[in-house]
Amino acid sequence: MAEIPKAYEPQAVEAKWYSRWVEDGFFHANPASAKPAYSIVMPPPNVTGVLTLGHVLNNTIQDILARRARMTGHEVLWLPGLDHAGIATQTVVEKKLRKEADQTRHDLGREEFVRRIWEWKEKHGGIIIEQLKRLGCSCDWARERFTMDPGYSRAVQQVFIDLYAKGLIYRGRRMVNWDPVALTALSDEEVIPTPQKSSLYYVRYELVDEPGRFLEVATTRPETIMADVALAVHPGDERYRSLLGKKVWRPLDRVELPIFGDEAIDPEFGTGVLKVTPAHDKIDFEIGQRHNLPVIDVLHPNGKINSPNVPELDGLDRFVARKKSVELLAERGLLAKEEPHQSSVGFSERAGVPIEPRLSEQWFLRYPKVVEARAAVGEGRSVRFRPERWENVYQHWLENIQDWCISRQLWWGHRIPVWYREDEVRCQIDTPGDGWTQDPDVLDTWFSSWLWPFETMDAETRAKFYPTSDLVTAPDIIFFWVARMIMAGLEWTGAPPFRDVFFTGVIRDASGRKMSKSLGNSPDPLDLISKYGADGVRFGLMRIAPTGQDIRFDEKQVEEGRNFANKLYNATRLRQLHGGETEGEINPALLTTDDKWILLRLDHAIRAVTVALEDYNFSEAAQSLYRFFWSEFCDWYLEASKAALGFSGEGEMTPRKTNTLAVIDFILGHTLRLFHPYMPFITEELWHGLGFNADLPNEQGGTTIQFARWPLPLDDDFKTHYGLTPADEAQANAKYETVLAARGLRRDFNLPSNQRVRFVLVPSIPLPEEETAVLKVLLNAERLDLLEHYEAVKGTPTALTPLGALFLPLEGLIDVEAERARLGKEIAKVEAELVTVGKKLANENFTANAPAAVVAEHRERQKGFNERLDQLRRMRESLGA
Repeated sequence: MAEIPKAYEPQAVEAKWYSRWVEDGFFHANPASAKPAYSIVMPPPNVTGVLTLGHVLNNTIQDILARRARMTGHEVLWLPGLDHAGIATQTVVEKKLRKEADQTRHDLGREEFVRRIWEWKEKHGGIIIEQLKRLGCSCDWARERFTMDPGYSRAVQQVFIDLYAKGLIYRGRRMVNWDPVALTALSDEEVIPTPQKSSLYYVRYELVDEPGRFLEVATTRPETIMADVALAVHPGDERYRSLLGKKVWRPLDRVELPIFGDEAIDPEFGTGVLKVTPAHDKIDFEIGQRHNLPVIDVLHPNGKINSPNVPELDGLDRFVARKKSVELLAERGLLAKEEPHQSSVGFSERAGVPIEPRLSEQWFLRYPKVVEARAAVGEGRSVRFRPERWENVYQHWLENIQDWCISRQLWWGHRIPVWYREDEVRCQIDTPGDGWTQDPDVLDTWFSSWLWPFETMDAETRAKFYPTSDLVTAPDIIFFWVARMIMAGLEWTGAPPFRDVFFTGVIRDASGRKMSKSLGNSPDPLDLISKYGADGVRFGLMRIAPTGQDIRFDEKQVEEGRNFANKLYNATRLRQLHGGETEGEINPALLTTDDKWILLRLDHAIRAVTVALEDYNFSEAAQSLYRFFWSEFCDWYLEASKAALGFSGEGEMTPRKTNTLAVIDFILGHTLRLFHPYMPFITEELWHGLGFNADLPNEQGGTTIQFARWPLPLDDDFKTHYGLTPADEAQANAKYETVLAARGLRRDFNLPSNQRVRFVLVPSIPLPEEETAVLKVLLNAERLDLLEHYEAVKGTPTALTPLGALFLPLEGLIDVEAERARLGKEIAKVEAELVTVGKKLANENFTANAPAAVVAEHRERQKGFNERLDQLRRMRESLGA
C-alpha cells in the first residue's frame, strides 16, 4: 500500500490522474478490439461556449455511461467535438471587429472576415474542451472533431448535392422567420414563442365613397400600415356583408384599399376586420396569395422602416416607429382606442429579439425518411427515449413537419454548393470554371450537426462503433437535432444513429427559475470545482438529478458531495492505518453477524446500483451508493468493527482482526468500483493507495481502476460458502435497532452521544460474548451489564428492544431537579404552540379559505405537538415528585 496522505487535496489529485490517464491512452478507442463495442458521441458544444451547469450534468452522465462500460468489458468510444455555431461565432467576431477597429465584415470582405474567424477560433475557441477535462470527461481526445473540419465540411456539402439530386432541396420565395440582428433567415425550430404584454390599437379606415364613415381595425402593429394592401372580413359576417367590394383609405399615406371576404378571418378577434399585410405576416401572405394581392415591404433587413412616403417614420427602428405611428394616428383622429393585449411573439433563439416574418428567396429541404423515422422510435423499436413521454413530443412534431429553411445569410459556415452563370445553375462542391459565381448563403448549423454520429467516424471506426449506444441531450433540441439525426442516419447509413436517448432535466435555482447570467443565479462550474473538487461537484449534482425532472440547484448539495468525498477518503485511510495485508482471504469460520450483515448489504447495493444504472436512474444509483457507504458501512459496520480492530491502528494482528480487515478490503474494493463512474479521481487515488490489483496490467500497459471489473452481485455459491443467511441480517438489525433505541434514551435526557454511560440489558435472546462486545462499542457504554433481572429505580429511562429490555440508569448523570425544570419549560413551550395552532384550526375562515396543503400542514403540526407533549409529560413523571 502507498501511504494515503492525512488530508484529501482534490486539485493535486485531479491534475495528477487526468494527465496520467491521457498520457497512458486509457481513453483511446481501438476499432480492432475484440471486445463488444460501446459508443457515445458528445453533443458538440458551441466553439464560443464555456462550461455551464447544464454541460456539467450532461457530460457527467455521459462519463458515467462510458466509464461503467469500460468496467463491464466493452471497448468504449466517447467521441468529442465542437460545433462551429454559425450565428453565435460570427456575432462574437463582428462585435470584436466593431470594438477594436470600428469596422464591419463588409469593410473586410468575405475571405478576410472568414480568415479572422478562423484566427479567433484557434486562439479562443474550444475553451470548453479544457474545462470538460477538468470535470474528468474520459473522451478519446485524439478523435476530437469540428464541424468545419475540411473532411466534415466536404461531407456536409455532398449531402446537400445528394438531396438536391433527389429533388428534396429546392429554392423558393417564401415567407421565412427573419432575424433583424443577425440578418439571416431562421428555421421554425429556432424561433421561441414568448408571451408578451403589448397593446391592441383600434385604427379607423375611412370609406372612400362615404366620407366620414370609418371601419375600425384592431392591430398590434400600426408601424406596418404602409404595407397594408387590403382589408378582409369573414364572408359570413353580417356586420360587413354590405361593404364587400368597396374601398377604404389607408391611414397615414392615404392610398385606396379594397375590402374583400376570406374564410380565414376570425370574426371574434378585435372588430372582425383584418388589415392584410402580405409582406409582414404569414397568414396575411397566404391570404394575399389566394387573392393575387401585391406585396409591399416597409422594413429594411435590420428592422428599420423603409417608407419614404411617410417621412415621419422612414428610417426609424420598428419599435420606435410603432410609438410614433400611434402618435400620428391620434393627431389625425384615426386612433379609436388602445387596449392592453397579451400575445405570443416569436423571438430569435440566438439574438433574443422578436423575429420578423419576411418574404425572402431561400433554400428549403423536404425531410427524407419521415415515415421511417416515426416508425423507428418507441417501445420495442430501434430507438428508445428515456423518459418515454418525450416520444409523444417527437411523434407530434414529425406528424406536423414543415419543410426546413436551410439557408442562412451568413459568411461563417458551410457555403451552399450551388454555382450560377447567367441562367445556368450547377450543384457541385468545386467551381465549374471561369465566370461562375457561388451562392453567397451558408447552410443552417443544424444541417451539419445532423450528420454528427456517423460523419465524425472513419470507415474502420464506423464499422466497429456505429450505430452508437447512447445519446445524452436536452429535450429542447428534440426537433433541432435528435429527430434530424434519426432521419439522416436512416437516409445515409440505413440505420438510426443510436439505440437509447436520455433526456436530461433543466437545472433551475432554488426558486425554480432557469439559470441565466442576466439573473445572476448561474454559478461558474469551474469555481465550484476549485472549491469542492470535480468529484464533489459530480456526485453532489447527480444525487439531485431525478430522471426526467427539472433540478433545483443549491450549492449546499455540491458541498455535501465534497463532504461525501472526504468521508470516502477518511474511511479508506482508516483502513490503511490498521496495516496488514491488503485484500487478504476471508475466513468463513471467523465471520461475525456484522461481517455477514455488511456483505449482504453490499450485495443489495450492487444489485440496486446496477439496476438503476441500466434503467438510466442516475440519481437513484447515487442515493443507493450514498446510503450504503455512509449509513451502513461507515455508521454501522466500521463502528461495530472497532470491537475487533481496536480504536487505533496499533495492536496485535489477531486472526479476528485480520479477518475483519479482509472484509473491509472486500467492501472497499467493490465500493470504489461502484463509485468510480461518479467519482473517478478519488476512487483512482484510493485504489492505488490501498494497492488493489496493482500487479494486474490492463491492455494499455498501466494499472487503473478504470478497467477493473464492475462488481457482480454475490451469487448463491458465495453466500453458501461464507454462510450468509437472512437470519444473520436479522440478528445484526436487531442489534442496530437496540442501539437506536439507546440513542433515543440519551437524546430524551440531553446526554451527549460521546459521553460514556452505563447501560443494563435484560436479554430476551442469548448474546454471545463477541456480540456483547460489539453492542458495547456501538452504545458507547462505559459498562454494559447483562442481567437476568433488574430492579430499576423509578424514573429510569427504559426501552423495549429486539434484544430485550434496555435501561439507562441516570444516577450521577443528571441533576433531577434541573431536568424536571427543563422538561417543565419544554412542556410550556409545546403547550403554547398547541394553543396557537389550535386557534388557527378553530378559525373557519382559515380552514375554508387557506390552501388545502396549508391546512393539512397545520393539522400535522397539531398532531406532532400532541405526541411530543405526551412524551415530555411521561418523562417528567418518570423522574418522580
